[in-house]
Amino acid sequence: MQYFDKVEFADRSEIEQIQSIRLKNTVYQATASQFYRNKLAMAGIKVGDIKTHNDASKLPYTVKEDLRSSYPYGLLTQPVDKMVRLHASSGTTGAATVIFHTENDLNSWADLVARCMHMSGVRSRDVFQNMSGYGLFTGGLGIHYGAERLGCLTIPAGAGNSKRQIKMLSDFKVSVAHIIPSYALHLSSVFTKLDIDPKSLHLKIMLIGAEPHSEEVRQRIEDIYGVKAYNSYGLSEMNGPGVAFECSEQSGMHIWEDAYLAEIVDPETLEPVPEGELGELVLTTLCREGMPIIRYRTRDLTRFIPGECSCGRQHKRIDRISARSDDMIVLKGVNIFPMQVEKILMSIPEVGENYVIELERQGYLDQMRVKVEIRDEFFVEDMRSLQALQKKITGQLREEILITAKVDLVERDSLPKNDGKAVRVIDNR
Repeated sequence: MQYFDKVEFADRSEIEQIQSIRLKNTVYQATASQFYRNKLAMAGIKVGDIKTHNDASKLPYTVKEDLRSSYPYGLLTQPVDKMVRLHASSGTTGAATVIFHTENDLNSWADLVARCMHMSGVRSRDVFQNMSGYGLFTGGLGIHYGAERLGCLTIPAGAGNSKRQIKMLSDFKVSVAHIIPSYALHLSSVFTKLDIDPKSLHLKIMLIGAEPHSEEVRQRIEDIYGVKAYNSYGLSEMNGPGVAFECSEQSGMHIWEDAYLAEIVDPETLEPVPEGELGELVLTTLCREGMPIIRYRTRDLTRFIPGECSCGRQHKRIDRISARSDDMIVLKGVNIFPMQVEKILMSIPEVGENYVIELERQGYLDQMRVKVEIRDEFFVEDMRSLQALQKKITGQLREEILITAKVDLVERDSLPKNDGKAVRVIDNR
C-alpha cells in the first residue's frame, strides 16, 4: 500500500496517543492568548486538567463570533513578527474571519494537503491545474503548496477565464484538476460551445470542494469529464483544504485525526450524538502553533461513518456535508436546506448545470421560487412539454421539501454565474 507518510496508516491506539499528546500541547499553547486564558478560566479549566484526548469535552466551545470579536490579533499565541501569512474566510455568512500562520504551520498544512492528494491517487508525475481562486481564499494557495510538496508540475490557473482554462488543460496534458463543483458544471457548457468533448482531455482526477454539493452533482461531473471526482472538506478556521478527503473508495472523507480532533454534537443540546447519526462537526487544531483553535463549532452538518474503510486507513471518516446549520431556510414552518433542492434538480436529466432559489414575500406569505436552467435539447417551443417538465420538477421538489415551490424554466446561461462559490439562495423577503 502506497502512502505519503506513515501516520496515514496509523492504527487507532497510535492515533489516539498522538491526539492526547497534541491536545495537551494545544491547550498549553492557547493560554498564550488573552482570549483563551479568559475562556478557560471562566470554564474553570486548568491546563493540567487535560490529560488525554477524551478530555476535550471538558473544554469550552469556540464560535465564529469569538474570532470576529478578537480581530485582528486577539487569538495569536506568538508575536506578530513570527507570522508569515494570513488568510481570511470568504465571509459568505457574515464578516470575514482572519487566520494567521507561522512557517511551521504552513509546512504542516502543505504536508496534510499532499497527503490528501496522494490518497486520492495523485502522484508526482501528474500535471496539476489549480482552477481555484488565489488570494485570501485558502483553496488556491492551500492546494497549490500541497501539489508542489507532492512534486506535481503545478499550474496556478486561478478562477475564471474558461477558454484559457480549457486551452491549458489541453496543451499541457493536465491529468489532475482542482475545481469548485459549480464551476466544473459551468465549464462543461463552455466545452459544448467550443465543440470540444471534455473526455478527449488527459484528465483522470478532479478534486472538488469549497462548497457543499450532492452526490448527484459528483456523478454529473464524473460523467461529463470521464474522471474520478474526489470530495474534499476544509474551512479557513482549520487552515483550509486538507482537513478531510476521500480515498479511492469514495465512501466518506478520512479526517486527519493527528492534526484535528473531531467531534459531532447535537447543534441544539451540544451533546455528542451516537456514531452514525447526523450532527454538527466540532474541530480542534492539534498542530497549529500561531493560532490554535479549540472546539470550533463549524456549523457544518455531517456524521461519522461507522466501521473501517476497506482502504485500510483507520482515521475516522465523515460523510459529505449535508448542510450548514446556519443555511437552513424556514418557510411556512418547514425547515429546508438548499442541498435538498439540489439533490432533486441534479437527478432530473432535463435540468442543466445552474439554478437559483429565490425567497420572496407575497402579501403576508413567504414563497420559494426555483429558477432552473434547462438543457438546450429540452428547451423547445412545445409548451406542453415544458409544462409537463415544470410539473415534474414541482412535484419531486414537493415530495422532498414538503412545500410547493414555484418553478421557472429558463434557458441555459441565463442565470448569473460566479468564478467563486455559487450563490444558490437569494432572500428577497
